[in-house]
This record gives sequence, C-alpha cells and structure tokens, in this order.
Amino acid sequence: MNLYIVQAVTSTAVKKGGLYSLDVASAYKYKNNLVDVKVDTESNISTTLTVLDVLPSTKLVTSIKFPDYNAGKVEVQYFHDHATFAAAVGMKPSPVVDFSLVVGPKGLAFGGEAGFDTSSGKFTKYTGGFSVTKPDFHASAILADKGDTIKVSGVYHLDEKQKASAVAEFTRKLSTNENTLTVGGLYTVDPQTAVKARLNNTGKLAALLQHEVKPKSLLTISGEFDTKALDRAPKFGLSLALKP
Repeated sequence: MNLYIVQAVTSTAVKKGGLYSLDVASAYKYKNNLVDVKVDTESNISTTLTVLDVLPSTKLVTSIKFPDYNAGKVEVQYFHDHATFAAAVGMKPSPVVDFSLVVGPKGLAFGGEAGFDTSSGKFTKYTGGFSVTKPDFHASAILADKGDTIKVSGVYHLDEKQKASAVAEFTRKLSTNENTLTVGGLYTVDPQTAVKARLNNTGKLAALLQHEVKPKSLLTISGEFDTKALDRAPKFGLSLALKP
C-alpha cells in the first residue's frame, strides 16, 4: 500500500490590532512528490504539488487555491551549479507569464526577472541585479519596479563563527525621491536560538526570536511597532513548525 508520509505541520497566528489571523499548513511526501496544504481562517485552501526531478535537475510545481482557482499557477524550475532558471504561468484564461534567470560563478551572481501579461501584451515587471558573497560579508544591488527602485544591501559577519551579524539596506524610489534606510542585526544565542532586530528611518522597529525546539522544528515569536506612533497597536506573530 502506497502512503504519503507527513513531513511537517505548521501553525501560524498573527495579531494586528484587535484581530487575529490563523492558518494551519501540512506537508506530505511520497517518492519524488511533495504535497503542501494550507487552510486559513477565511476558509481559503491552498494546495501545492511539487514533482522533483521531472527532468534532470528540474522540478515541476503546481499550485491551486480555492475558492479563487484563477490564482493557481504552473511553474518549472531548473537548477545548475552556475545557473538557475524558472518560468511560471497562471491558470486564468489570459495569464501572466513570469520568468527569472540567475547565472554566475561561486561568490558572484547576476540575475533578473520579468512578468509579461498575455492579455495586454505588456510587461508587468522587470528587475535586475547582482550580488557578491565572501566568507565574512554579502552585498547586493537591485534595480526593481521597472527601474523605479534602487536597493543596496549588505550583511557583515562580526566574528569568524558568524554568531553576530550586522545588516543594512538602503532603498530609493526615483519617482517620489523617497529614501528608506534600514539597519539591523542577528545574534545566535546558541545552536538552537537566534534573535533578529531591525529599525528603519520611518521609526518602525521589529524583533524576532526563533528557537529550534527539536531538530528541524522551529518556534518563532515576532513583534513590530511604530516608534513614532505609539498610540497604534503593535503587531505580534507566533509560528510553530513541526517536522517528524
């Protein structure tokens, strides 16, 4: 008898103001097939079927959402040591086709993505960028939103074991001359526990605590509030991902 094996069960709760949203997700595996099912408090059901190695180094991903079945899509992903390619097409009558490509040797990557609306014959998005990765830092620059947004970010590891890291990101929106600077940090308390925090120039402060309760099973607690509007209710989140 062929049975699907339960790989993980995840529950996520988020509080925004006085409202709670909750979703429950489960993952199943059978041979080269993976099935993910997610149900939320608004009675939305999302199902994703992944077929691994449908061709060498290639996988096929099909996602369906109920009751909005038009939100489904079919995606093909190809992975190589120095290149990755993905193409996705929606299930509605005149779908949007998305595709992306990343190439480069070890430590250096160039990539881009684009979306094309078959009904209007126009591009809905296009993005390009590059990244550099070294043992003690990672840096990237991205031109997004059809060339309207520039993002430059970097991560610097403060010690050889990478227990503590500093992060910074600068974003500029050319059409509005709006700049956003975000700084943050990551500290690994022990092999099972990590703490993250970030603050941007608009005054939004966020923090996250992640703990591995057992191998591959994570408990995540997060929060965010606006330091310039303390009268607003903060956001809280709780996630528990269990894997057998």
